[in-house]
Amino acid sequence: MTLINENYLKLQGSYLFAEIARRVKIFKEENPTAEVISLGIGDVTQPLAPVVIDALHKAVEDMASAETFRGYGPEQGYDFLREAIVNTIYKARNTDIAADEIFVSDGAKSDCGNIQEIFGSDNVIAITDPVYPVYLDTNVMAGRTGEYIADKGIFENVVYMPCTAQNNFLPQKPTQHVDMIYICCPNNPTGTTMTKDQLAQWVKYAKENNAVLLYDAAYSYFITEDDVPRTIYEIEGARDVAIEFRSFSKTAGFTGMRCGYTVVPKTVMGYTKSGEKQALNPLWNRRHTTKFNGTAYIVQRAAEAVLSAEGQKQIQATIDYYMNNAKIIRQGLSDAGIEYFGGVNAPYIWLKAPNGMKSWEFFDLLLTKAHIVGTPGAGFGPSGEGYFRLTAFGDTANTLKAVERIKTNLNF
Repeated sequence: MTLINENYLKLQGSYLFAEIARRVKIFKEENPTAEVISLGIGDVTQPLAPVVIDALHKAVEDMASAETFRGYGPEQGYDFLREAIVNTIYKARNTDIAADEIFVSDGAKSDCGNIQEIFGSDNVIAITDPVYPVYLDTNVMAGRTGEYIADKGIFENVVYMPCTAQNNFLPQKPTQHVDMIYICCPNNPTGTTMTKDQLAQWVKYAKENNAVLLYDAAYSYFITEDDVPRTIYEIEGARDVAIEFRSFSKTAGFTGMRCGYTVVPKTVMGYTKSGEKQALNPLWNRRHTTKFNGTAYIVQRAAEAVLSAEGQKQIQATIDYYMNNAKIIRQGLSDAGIEYFGGVNAPYIWLKAPNGMKSWEFFDLLLTKAHIVGTPGAGFGPSGEGYFRLTAFGDTANTLKAVERIKTNLNF
């Protein structure tokens, strides 16, 4: 008898964005003439930067010649990309990260989900609530979360850190022991951030409690305010307690190219059951090299181009384009009398569903009345109920059109 991993049966419903796609498909089938505008799934719409296209063409030519052809590359990433990451991302912020502490992958989503494999199954995880579903779901799959408590919408062995309007969407430190702490900053879905002082308190907490911070910085390039760190390693002592995930997906339009990286400093430690310290860097290296064959050479050359001076200039122009969309959405929500948060340091706007509506109720209203797709906050955790996420990744023409529809059809 072939047994299954029964932890998968604990997962709640379908993956959030699969459920959104299902509902939209039904609506389109029933309303074939409706023009549906998506401000939901955070996929980008603007083309790759010219410097990236040039790098791709050159890399393809490399693959056409025996002298420059590349087969299997190093699983951790080519030196040219790892060094570029060090110089452009970390040295530029006066942080001490070495190339062999960087692991190139096919995206931050994969790494955020896979990182839990190097940690013990008895560890207690803490997640901000609401939060990107991958953090929780992959720990459910691993059997680390215990049973689901349906009437509360939570898992018994997970420590939830509610982020609400009452606490300015800032996670509060757990009162009970935790081992792995997931933090996303800028936050997906709320679009909110932490200052250097606030983040320093988390580093201090992790040190005092022998915990590890799993820090998702996928949206760091969208930060506009000076006092918000662009990397957790700007915080003194973070090298000892933090693993950072970063991505080229939203930063440079690589959602279809697939490239990201994870930083595991050699000074971040875990413990054996007997209490002996164990560096996490070699454990992740072992996992990475066993289960991953490396990101494609042409993609890594494209990522290297992003990190050039011209590449940084060109992707910033696209980021500015998306953040202008965020400004348009924020103004439109204000005009419609809808309360919102975020959209200043992130491409996400987190709105309060009007008149006490539930998240999926507002989803259906927005889709049927205005033909706009967003993301129900309830899909990000129990504290997301009653909220709704819009993204600024559409093109400006559709963003303007969507805002006008909201103001016309949903004026509260």
